[in-house]
Amino acid sequence: MRERRKTWIKWGSIAAGVIVVVAVLLSMMRKSVNASDITLAVADKGTIETSVNASGKVVPAFEEIINSPIATRIVEVYSREGDSVKEGTPLLRLDLQSAETEINQLRDERHMKQYELEQTRLNNHTYLSSLEMQIKVKEMDVNRKKVEVANERRLDSLGSGTGDKVREAELAYNTGCLELEQLRQQLANERQVRDASYKMKGLELDIFDKNFAEKMRTLEDARIRSPRAATLTYINNQIGQQIGQGEKVAVISDLSHFKVNADIADSYGDRVSVGSRAIVKIGKTRLEGTVSNVTPLSKNGVISFTVKVDDDDNERLRSGLKTDVYVMCDIKDEAVRIAMGPYFKGPGDYELFVQTADGELEKRNVRLGDSNFEFVEVVSGITPGDKVVVSDMSNFNNSNRLKINDK
Repeated sequence: MRERRKTWIKWGSIAAGVIVVVAVLLSMMRKSVNASDITLAVADKGTIETSVNASGKVVPAFEEIINSPIATRIVEVYSREGDSVKEGTPLLRLDLQSAETEINQLRDERHMKQYELEQTRLNNHTYLSSLEMQIKVKEMDVNRKKVEVANERRLDSLGSGTGDKVREAELAYNTGCLELEQLRQQLANERQVRDASYKMKGLELDIFDKNFAEKMRTLEDARIRSPRAATLTYINNQIGQQIGQGEKVAVISDLSHFKVNADIADSYGDRVSVGSRAIVKIGKTRLEGTVSNVTPLSKNGVISFTVKVDDDDNERLRSGLKTDVYVMCDIKDEAVRIAMGPYFKGPGDYELFVQTADGELEKRNVRLGDSNFEFVEVVSGITPGDKVVVSDMSNFNNSNRLKINDK
C-alpha cells in the first residue's frame, strides 16, 4: 500500500507539473497588448446630438476670377501672386491695339449716324415746309374762286351773267376745295411717315450707342485692374502668351475671412439643409458654423454644400486646408454611447474588444447606430459601465481574447 501510494503521488505530481507547464505555455502563447497602446472608453447613457460626417476644404470667403474679355496676348505684368492690391490697381496689360482701332472706327461710324439723323431732320423739315406753303397758296386760290362764284351769282341775278358761267365758277371752286383737302391730307400723312422715319433713325442711333458703350466697357475691362481691395492669389505672368476670350488671367481673394466647402455622399443628402448647425474640426480645434448653401444636384454620388464659419477669421483657418465637417441632424436622449474613435465607419455591426472582469479583452459583437464627432450610439452588445477599446485594433482581427500588459 505504501509503495502504491508513493507511485500515485509520483504520477500525480508529474501530471500536476505537466498541467502547470501546459497552462504556462498557453498563457505565454496567448496574444497580448500593452495598456499604453490602447484607449479604453467607458460606455454610459446620455444625450447624443447625431451628425453626418463630411470632408471639407477651407476656401476664402470671397474669391473673384478675372477673365480676359477679348482674345489677345499679354504685354506686361505689374503684380505678383501674394501681393495685396487695392481697388483699381493695374494687374497686367493686354495688347489692345486691335480693340482700340475698332473703337475708333465705331466712333467715326457713330458720327456718321448722327449726321444722317440731322440730315433726315432737315430734309423732313424742308419737305413739310414746302407742302405747308403749297397749302397756303391753294387756300388763297380757293378763296379767290369762292369770290368768283359769288360774283357770277350776283351777275346772274341781275341778268348780266349766265347759268353756265355760274356752274363753271362753282365747279372750279369745288375742284379747288378738293385739291386743298388733298394737300392737307398729304401733309398729315407725310408728317406721320417722316416722323416715323426720323424715330427709326434715332432708334438705330440708340442701338448703336448701346453697342458702342458695350464695346467701350469691354475695352475698359481689358485694362485688367483689381475690382476691389484683396490679395492676388493667381496671375498669368507669361508675357507674350496668347489668351482666348473668357480665359482666366487672375484671381483675387479675401484671405482675412474664410468659409468651408464640403462634400458628402448623396445618401445623406436629406440630412443636410440650409440653416443646419455644423461643426468644423481642424485638429483639436472646433469651429461652429451654419450650412449656407446646398447644391441641388448630385455629381458622381456626392452633394456639395458650404459652411459659413462663425469665427471666419480664426488663426487656424488657412486656404486649402482639409477639415472634417459634422452637420448636426437629430437629438437622442438616454442613449447608450461610447467615445468616437477610428473604429467607427458608419452605422452597422462591429466586433469590438471589451474588458472583462478578470482584466482581459474579449471580442464582442456590437451593433452601432448614429454618431457625432464625440460619441457613437450603441444599439446592442454593450451596456453602460463596460470598458470598450476605441483605438485601432485591426492588427488583432484574428484574436478573440487578449491579455493586457501593464507596460
